[in-house]
Amino acid sequence: MKNRLKKGLPFALAALIILPCISFKAYAAGLDINLNGTGTDTLEILETLTFLALLPTILIMTTCFTRIVIVFSFVRNALGLQQTPPNQVLVGLSLILSIFIMTPVLNRINNEAYKPYKAEQITQEEFVRRASDPMKTFMLKQTKKDDLDMFVGLAKIKNADSVRDIPITVVIPAFVTSELKRAFTIGFLIYIPFLVIDLIVSSTLMSMGMMMLPPAMISLPFKLLLFVLADGWGLLIKSLVASFNM
Repeated sequence: MKNRLKKGLPFALAALIILPCISFKAYAAGLDINLNGTGTDTLEILETLTFLALLPTILIMTTCFTRIVIVFSFVRNALGLQQTPPNQVLVGLSLILSIFIMTPVLNRINNEAYKPYKAEQITQEEFVRRASDPMKTFMLKQTKKDDLDMFVGLAKIKNADSVRDIPITVVIPAFVTSELKRAFTIGFLIYIPFLVIDLIVSSTLMSMGMMMLPPAMISLPFKLLLFVLADGWGLLIKSLVASFNM
C-alpha cells in the first residue's frame, strides 16, 4: 500500500497542476490520463486520495491512540489546567506513544505484507488481507468480550467459528467501544486524588471564612506539587503502555 501511495501521489499532484492541459481518452474499462506518454488510471488516483483522506480516521479507530489521548486530556482537566500542555503536545505525545506500542504490529505488516507486495510477489488483495490480520489480532486482544458479542449480535453473525472469522468491520467498532470504556475508567481513577485535594482546600477555606477566594487557585499548586513529586508523567506513561495486551 505504501508503494501504491508513492506511485499514485506524484500523479495526483501533477494532475492538479496540469489538469487543463492534458488530454483524456475514454475507454470502456475506465479513463486514462496521459502524462509524458504513459497512461495512469484515474481510479488509482482516486483510491490514493481516498486513502489519504481516511488515514487519520484509520489511525484513530484501529490503534491505541484513542485511549492515550483521552487519558492525557483527563489528566490535564484533573489538574485544573486549561491549555497546558497544549493540544499539539498531547496529540504529538499520544502519536509517538502509539507508534512505540504498535511497533510489533507494524513490523509484522512490513515483513508479511509490504515487502512481498513491494517485490510484486503478492497481489493487492492479498496485501490487504495480510496487512489487516495483525491489526485485527491487536484489536481483538484489547476488545472486551461483552462489546464484541454486542456488535456480533447487532450484525447478526451466526456462522463464525472463532473470533478470527468475525469481519474487521465488526471488530473495529467493538474495539473503539472498549477503548472508550477503559479510557474513562482510567480517567476516573486519575481524578480521585486531585478531587481529594480540592475538597480539603475548599473545606479549609470555608472554615477560615475565605469564601470569596477561589479554591481552584489555591489547590492548583498543591495538585502540581503532588503530580511532580509522584513522577506523574512517568507513572502515567508506564501504566498506559502496560495496559495494552500485546
